[in-house]
Amino acid sequence: MRIAVVGDTLLDVDVSGTSERLSPDAPVPVVDVRTDDRRAGGAGLVATMLAKDGHDVTLVTVLSDDDRADELRALLPDVRVVAGPSGVATPVKTRVRVGEHALVRIDEGCDTPPVPSVTAEMTAVLTQVDAVVVADYGRGVAAAPALRDAIAAAAAATPVVWDPHPRGATPVAGITVATPNAAEARRFTDLPGQGVPFATDAAAALVDAWDVGAVAVTMGDRGALVGRRTARGMDSRFVPAPSVTAADPCGAGDRLAAGVAVALAGGADVPDAVAAGVADASAYLAAGGVAALFADAPAVVAVPGADRDALRVVHEVRAAGGTVVATGGCFDLIHAGHARTLSAARALGDCLVVCLNSDDSVRTLKGPERPIMTQDDRAELLLALDCVDAVVVFDETTPDEALRRFRPAVWAKGGDYTADELPEAVTLAEWGGRVVTVPFHPGRSTTRLASALAAVG
Repeated sequence: MRIAVVGDTLLDVDVSGTSERLSPDAPVPVVDVRTDDRRAGGAGLVATMLAKDGHDVTLVTVLSDDDRADELRALLPDVRVVAGPSGVATPVKTRVRVGEHALVRIDEGCDTPPVPSVTAEMTAVLTQVDAVVVADYGRGVAAAPALRDAIAAAAAATPVVWDPHPRGATPVAGITVATPNAAEARRFTDLPGQGVPFATDAAAALVDAWDVGAVAVTMGDRGALVGRRTARGMDSRFVPAPSVTAADPCGAGDRLAAGVAVALAGGADVPDAVAAGVADASAYLAAGGVAALFADAPAVVAVPGADRDALRVVHEVRAAGGTVVATGGCFDLIHAGHARTLSAARALGDCLVVCLNSDDSVRTLKGPERPIMTQDDRAELLLALDCVDAVVVFDETTPDEALRRFRPAVWAKGGDYTADELPEAVTLAEWGGRVVTVPFHPGRSTTRLASALAAVG
């Protein structure tokens, strides 16, 4: 798809290292730098995400004439950059981290500049695309009158997603959807309340105040609340987010806005497009966020509780001196027998990781008609159970390689056999793990349930 990203572009620098001592000059940590990673930030990050997804992306922005602007262009090799003059130095945001902990952020040239001038080439881009994302970072691009007029004209026939900024411009009337986060929505409205009730009120207020098609108030790991005006009045739709754990949420809002724009360009209505954006943002965080995006890391199964999330849970439990328990299976059509077995397994330790057969693995084991539910749905249902802490999806017929990745202390399995008979016993013995059987509940099986449903059908 052809997508235009309009907004402010910054240079983001991530400095990571270790710290084992304090400075002799002051009681502050000394960071031994290990990596110094640079990337296009702001609207440049949104453009990068979309380009990595394979879309034809044009970044409409303003740039300085300094060396850092040249660096930004070099950091956007797969993006067409149409830029006017900014008139100020390139803004730089440097984040310093020690391990997974942020230490400080250093901003250079990030004061709000004057509203920049706009070229005819910049506005012409908006007539040639399938969707527009406005990534306003409060530096004036989205406030430029000529560009606002061009966005308003494009919105009559093209989906426009506006990600606003508290110091930025008001979204142009008539756009498809604006995506403020909850903190931004509070600053825009000054409404009381918390959670979904607040988001519902804020979305309704902003739809009217901004005169836009819809407002999706994003709520972090909870999801988003979509408010839109219909012929029957205000419609509010809550879009839940899959459960993921993220060390660094940087870029999640950008990922969501990009996903919404792509879905709208593909013909989705606003609630479904926001659901797609929420899913994209969750998968992005589960895969490691911005660090994985720029490391060209191998794809992680984009379901809640993928390997990275499971390993984080395991690490935290082990660090606290807890016991890691694992179990496994297909879990196709979860029934009472599954729930009882999983609950019993969780009682053996301090967290329960479920090794889940992928769709291909289930077909190999049970034939072409299975699974009944996809691995995404099966993982989501498992994670909805209080007794399940994480899910690892594996493609092999046995979970041995998955088990070797996180080495649980206990492998629990329900069945009418002894622990020594379980094939995983040999694998667990490699690191001193133990195999335990938990109560088996005869008469309850997915096959029997599927047959009963087929008979009813």
